[in-house]
Amino acid sequence: QVQLVESGGGLVQAGGSLRLSCAVSERTVSTYVMGWFRQAPGKDREFVSRISRIGQIYYADSVKGRFTISQNSAKTTLYLQMNNLNPEDTAVYYCSAGSKLSTIATTYPYWGQGTQVTVSS
Repeated sequence: QVQLVESGGGLVQAGGSLRLSCAVSERTVSTYVMGWFRQAPGKDREFVSRISRIGQIYYADSVKGRFTISQNSAKTTLYLQMNNLNPEDTAVYYCSAGSKLSTIATTYPYWGQGTQVTVSS
């Protein structure tokens, strides 16, 4: 069973930065696709970024050039560096793990509890 625990959320002013972390409990996580999603109040869960087993990276257009996804060498921690944040980035951010190279939330069976990111204008 894969367990994911996010941290690093908080309140930041527009233009600021935050780095989210996701600790992964399962040793076999290196076989998974790891992703970040976010969900704003009243909206569906939205794809942000993913990284494949071999390091292929993909971003949503809304965050491309501002967010960077990465992992530590042991692949036990997933990161999301978020720069130049704006109020539209306000959401609960979730770490996810799955076996499919996908941008669709329902294809990821494992999820963290989420961490709140609030960007003030």
